[in-house]
Amino acid sequence: MTPTIGVLALQGDVREHVHALTASGAQAVPVRRESELAAVDGLVIPGGESTAISKLLEVFDLLEPVKQRLRDGLPAYGSCAGMILLASEVLDTRPDMQPLHGIDMTVRRNAFGRQVDSFETTLDFAGLEDGPVHAVFIRAPWVERAGEGVEVLARVPSGPAACRIVAVRQGNVMATSFHPEVTGDLRVHKLFVDTVVRPRAGV
Repeated sequence: MTPTIGVLALQGDVREHVHALTASGAQAVPVRRESELAAVDGLVIPGGESTAISKLLEVFDLLEPVKQRLRDGLPAYGSCAGMILLASEVLDTRPDMQPLHGIDMTVRRNAFGRQVDSFETTLDFAGLEDGPVHAVFIRAPWVERAGEGVEVLARVPSGPAACRIVAVRQGNVMATSFHPEVTGDLRVHKLFVDTVVRPRAGV
């Protein structure tokens, strides 16, 4: 059973997510219209610029439809800016930025610093086999507060940001501060594809 997973294609690293999803066994399609959103079994919100994506969701009349599909149980995954958008509260952002309330969490935008403070590390990631994940952080957020129903999947292991939460899941919605789509490691995308497949297969 091949799920159709949309990648929100308004801004950001859309192509990389399409490639990773396809390599993980999904049919990946860009989503720019409400009709395209209505046809997918899951949605990826890519990295990019969170305030720009938030504004474009309004321009393309997708903000409320995406919120509604999330409320209706659509599986979703967000990386970096996608994590910010899926939050219920965002710190250090513009007042007109509208989060999607996909996960009960407070996220701090650009928490690790500016572009020059981007870095890479390895993380233990709950639920993934075959060792740690190589994580690339680019102007990344972190999770300041995870709600009661939110599962923490990964934390920064060491350094100034040690123990900061950088991957979470609530139900069938998942988010990471980092960019697995740029490393060639498909495990995070496969985990999300499995999340989409399970309810469709009645598992």
